[in-house]
Amino acid sequence: MPTKTMEDLFLDGIKDIYYAERKIIAGLKKMIRGADAQDLKAAFDKHLQETEGQVERLVQVFELLGKPARGKTCPAIDGILEEGQEILEEFKDSPALDAGLLAAAQAVEHYEIARYGTLKSWAIQLGKNDVAQLLDQTLAEETKTDQALTQLAEAKVNREGKTKAA
Repeated sequence: MPTKTMEDLFLDGIKDIYYAERKIIAGLKKMIRGADAQDLKAAFDKHLQETEGQVERLVQVFELLGKPARGKTCPAIDGILEEGQEILEEFKDSPALDAGLLAAAQAVEHYEIARYGTLKSWAIQLGKNDVAQLLDQTLAEETKTDQALTQLAEAKVNREGKTKAA
């Protein structure tokens, strides 16, 4: 078996995040349907549009790498999304539902921020500056989304989850 290289590790990471982003699209659609607060639905919908663009950007990354756009199962994102699904089911009709969904969305964002930060760094190390720029665009979007979700949580959703009548 040939020795695996940093290039191999990088490509595995790109396949991983490609799989994750496609799964996140499905998860966001469920969260939009399940959320109560209109501003939370709007935030999820905005991120859905961004995520679709991020998938397209990853296809560009694959093209730059000369590889087919193919995902690799990512147990980490599967688990994070499963937790979000559990919140949808267990807290349905609960005043805390939106706070739980928002927290689940932030867990996804934190995973993505970690993954994109690493991949961008590796791309730079491997001299793939064009790829690093594409990954950096997505990293910036993910960071901005996380900040917007934090503001929404602190300004409204968490407080409403605590005070709404069940």
